[in-house]
Amino acid sequence: MRVVFWNIRAGGGVRAAAIARQLTAWRADAVALCEFRGTPPSGELARAVAARGLPYQCTTADPARPSVNGILLASRWPLHRLRLPSAPAEPGRWLLARILSPTPLAVGVMHVPNRISGRKYPYLDAVLRTARRDWPGPALFLGDTNSGRIGLDEEVPAFNRVEDDWMRGLHDAGWTDAFRHLRGRARAYTWYSPNGGNGFRIDQAFLNPALRPRLRRFRYDWGHRAPPSRSPASDHAAMVLDLSV
Repeated sequence: MRVVFWNIRAGGGVRAAAIARQLTAWRADAVALCEFRGTPPSGELARAVAARGLPYQCTTADPARPSVNGILLASRWPLHRLRLPSAPAEPGRWLLARILSPTPLAVGVMHVPNRISGRKYPYLDAVLRTARRDWPGPALFLGDTNSGRIGLDEEVPAFNRVEDDWMRGLHDAGWTDAFRHLRGRARAYTWYSPNGGNGFRIDQAFLNPALRPRLRRFRYDWGHRAPPSRSPASDHAAMVLDLSV
């Protein structure tokens, strides 16, 4: 089972067709997109993904506020939306659903606000509360967290102790960082600052104890270009996870 997450930047815009082609090339069974919007290009992208075998979809995008970033989750199998009181109070930036695949999987898709918004730390706290719940089966949290480990996920200092402690807190709660589980302390960056060109690993996937044994492969993928030239379709690398069924 292949799961792909990608921050598609500002709803895709004129890049929507290129994004759809790249998603097709990855041959995903489930796709999670953030910065998906209630705009015509995002709508075209959702229809293209459905036509390529992922017809079951749910989204937090609001057509009444088309310029606001949301999330799309698309799957080969039916989806059952889940809502928990502990979850982040950011309806456009958090989506939790169960993928009703042969071995069902709960997926929480995150798009964490930045520090300037003043909403980042309450969001991180809510994710950690949700992760500490007693999950009855396999679960995966993934997305653009705007966070990372100090001195490890950054080329220049950017992350602070709150963000570092949040990453540690997920680990202490039993959730495994898929990249670190397979690659140890290797360096990889998923976004480069437009001014300084410095790299940061701000896109991550976390597996709960019930899902961890099913992790087979994980990679960051920039599509047809390698960093730091970036993908022609987005300024973020995608995450590609392969799980045993």
